[in-house]
Amino acid sequence: MEVTMKVAIVCDDLIQHGGAEKIVDAVSDIFSDAPIYTTVATKKWRNYFHSKDRKIVTSFLQKFPFVAKLNRFYSVCYYHVLAIESFDFSDYDLVFSISSRYAHFAITNPSTKHICYLNTPGRMFWEPFDYFEKEFSGVPKFLKAVGMFFVRHFIFLMRLADVPAMKRADMVIANSKITQQRVKKYHGVESSVVNPFCEVPPQTANPTKSDYYLVITRLVSWKHVETAMRACEKLGRNLKIIGEGPDLVRLQKLAGKNVEFLGRVSDPVKWEVLAGCRALINTQKEDFGIVPLEAMASGKPVIAYKAGGALETILDGKTGIFFEEQTAESLSKCIEKFEIMKFNPADCIGRARTFSFENFKCSILEKVNDLICIKS
Repeated sequence: MEVTMKVAIVCDDLIQHGGAEKIVDAVSDIFSDAPIYTTVATKKWRNYFHSKDRKIVTSFLQKFPFVAKLNRFYSVCYYHVLAIESFDFSDYDLVFSISSRYAHFAITNPSTKHICYLNTPGRMFWEPFDYFEKEFSGVPKFLKAVGMFFVRHFIFLMRLADVPAMKRADMVIANSKITQQRVKKYHGVESSVVNPFCEVPPQTANPTKSDYYLVITRLVSWKHVETAMRACEKLGRNLKIIGEGPDLVRLQKLAGKNVEFLGRVSDPVKWEVLAGCRALINTQKEDFGIVPLEAMASGKPVIAYKAGGALETILDGKTGIFFEEQTAESLSKCIEKFEIMKFNPADCIGRARTFSFENFKCSILEKVNDLICIKS
């Protein structure tokens, strides 16, 4: 199907480099003529999309001082909501938003259709205690209480605004069954599921086996990376960690000689390190999670916490194995069990291929076609 309608893409922001940003990039490849509207975009992201001849439209927030570093602080002042709602989409036939927090606030005319691809309902206002407990990890209790006091009104008002904003979309697509359940519970909105896609490693990254386990993630406290560190230290196993983030310094202080921090690496290096590991360790609960699929695409099994999107991608005993609790003891027992099991790289690769970009593209275009047929 060839889409000839005039399309605009909307996303929360373009600052980090994670799964949500990969979806924005992918949707931009599907609708290659569509401009990308966002609240804030770093110079690196602007240059990247300009190199692909894509137009980036940023909001008034782009001119705020230190906007990339202070992005979360500005969000508590409702600037991101106002920024998204300030965009004029009256010239477009379709607005396709990719949202984890704000993009679905896009306001369209009745004649303009709006599809929201939802990565997750905003955790800071729907799961605030869990979210801010993670965000304030390591902060003294008094300061944490003060912080929660100041954001409490923001949370309350955001919930009031978020429900009707989500209902304004003509169609909601969830990235996983977990997200589908949450948007139904929080917003009363029905959705269909289109899973994200997995990139294919280069032919040069052939599966090999080395003596280390691997973690790939953004280093924030709620990812529980220290669980993998302590489990590997307990068993005397080597661990490599790819990623950067605000929890790096704390984790480095906890690390023993068996842990190696590689920082943020290029894609070729990532695929090379993946191809050489014994297995990927996934300690966090994600709504979906691309990294386990990337490991399987490299022919590697995954040792994952039994929760969230991992349950939708990993075939227990065939492409990976689960541990029940986010503790070093639970994980170390799982690693010991893993090491007496056998996994076929072909099974892992075959599973990852079911989450291809082509499947993702076809599913997205089918949803667009469905909406056109319903509204025509």
